[in-house]
Amino acid sequence: MKQFEIVTEPIDIVKYQQYVLDEHQGGVVTFTGHVREWTQGTRTVYLEYEAYIPMAEKMLAQIADEISEKWPGVKTSIAHRIGKLDATEIAVVILTSAPHRHNAYRANMYAVDRLKEIVPIWKKEIWEDGEEWIGDSRHYHSSVEVDRSEN
Repeated sequence: MKQFEIVTEPIDIVKYQQYVLDEHQGGVVTFTGHVREWTQGTRTVYLEYEAYIPMAEKMLAQIADEISEKWPGVKTSIAHRIGKLDATEIAVVILTSAPHRHNAYRANMYAVDRLKEIVPIWKKEIWEDGEEWIGDSRHYHSSVEVDRSEN
């Protein structure tokens, strides 16, 4: 288990707490993102996540570095699950701790936003009547053909 990792098994939140708890941290914020069954009136049967794991883990660590610069003293741990996830399962856990709660909350919200912006993770939503890959437009899923000759 690593402080910043992509996993294929269910996430055990308690295991990641070890990276953010110590005698100096008075506030700990734990965010868990779960698979929801209904999105804008459409029933999700399940989700599938894929990631470019080496880069994704590097980007998770980068988010923690950014947090440390913005809020010195804040500790961070992030895990994101890939594979097939059913409704209510945990897709991501983000833990932040700080000497005082305000920075722990701010850092946690920042981590959630940055994860969606820079980490190469793709989500496929499977509905009763179809499916679609969802992801940041700056990253391309392997099923998308991109003409790289102009780059």
